[in-house]
Amino acid sequence: MLAKIMQMVENAKKNRAISDFFSNFAGMMTKVTVTDSDLRRAAQEGMDAFIAVFVDALRRVIGDELNAETMARLNSWQLTLLGYDILRSEVMDGGFVQLIHNGYGPFFFLNPFAKMLKQWGMRDLSKMIYEAHTLYLQYKDEIAVDCSDDEFMAMFERFPEFDDLDDAFVEHEEEFTSQVAHVIDENIEKFAEVTDPGKA
Repeated sequence: MLAKIMQMVENAKKNRAISDFFSNFAGMMTKVTVTDSDLRRAAQEGMDAFIAVFVDALRRVIGDELNAETMARLNSWQLTLLGYDILRSEVMDGGFVQLIHNGYGPFFFLNPFAKMLKQWGMRDLSKMIYEAHTLYLQYKDEIAVDCSDDEFMAMFERFPEFDDLDDAFVEHEEEFTSQVAHVIDENIEKFAEVTDPGKA
């Protein structure tokens, strides 16, 4: 698996500059665990709760701090899941403009995030990320800046090019989230080790 990840990183480097955490896969990855009881409870509550069990476990591993050092503790599947959670939160709240303004541009647009989504069979979302990537390259220097709340709100008027992507994501968010839940369910071992503390 590590060889596959490293090959993916090398391929990505040929196509674009990537930030440090995706080039640090060779570092020591940390074992991520979830409990069987938490999964059973979440399965009764729905797909959001099911995904949250894994995302919460990943955040515990990285101390809820997103940087090159902590990202090196996760594999590409785990990183992509964590990325989707961030993407959904940011875009549903303030669109791609907010995501870029909050400093997540390099994570999504200068790494093989969209390629991993395609590998997961999420071609529509992958295509959306590629389209947002083009706008990111065009406007990142104007969006990813310190500014007042009023100046930030004005960005939505200044960059209407993102509107269609924002609307498309909101329209299909439930479908995307369902696809992510399915990927996890079919590949649990790639995201975490399931434990049962109640058994000896």
